[in-house]
Amino acid sequence: MRKYCQSSPMVQYQNNTIQTPTESLYLELPNAIALQVTQEQFEALAAANRDLRLERTSYGELIVNPPTGGESGQRNFRITGQLARWCEEHEDLGEGFDSSTGFRLPSGADRSPDASWVSRERWQALTPQERKGFVPLCPDFVIELRSESDSLPTLQAKMQEYLANGARLGWLIDPQNRRVEIYRQGKEVEVLENPTELSGEDVLPGFVLNFRRVWI
Repeated sequence: MRKYCQSSPMVQYQNNTIQTPTESLYLELPNAIALQVTQEQFEALAAANRDLRLERTSYGELIVNPPTGGESGQRNFRITGQLARWCEEHEDLGEGFDSSTGFRLPSGADRSPDASWVSRERWQALTPQERKGFVPLCPDFVIELRSESDSLPTLQAKMQEYLANGARLGWLIDPQNRRVEIYRQGKEVEVLENPTELSGEDVLPGFVLNFRRVWI
């Protein structure tokens, strides 16, 4: 049994349901039990458990992602840092986001890629309120970084979900095997073995991710 507690409106698991009274939050997830939550309940859970990365499938199943280990956090910092520098130099093209950002996909799923980017046109089309909460769109570009505890098939399915919801380019980075899977609209997945760098192509023109400090 995993249990997380934090002050905020309470969301408590009981008999495979979620209740939302007041005061403290107690989240109990029995092992091997899929917990179904509504979008409203998910938002309450995410707001009260900011130290966790929570996601929600299009079927309403809650996914609890605990904080990453040191090496995964270090790799993600280096990847996000490179993307952030490119975004600063090309701020007219769009906005970049880190792993704490939640996106509400058209399918109804709530996802938080390890790094992502949204074009300026699509970002400006959102209302100020939409920009503050879970962003109601799928990013144009996403990165998922596999940690040692991550299931590769699960991440691959997640990448296909991004494509199905409108992502134009996605990278699944697998440090354990020094491999990168490239996902593009309407094309077969391309697999690169031990690349030294990777281009953002026409989605992120001029962006090149250097793997020298990622393959640690």
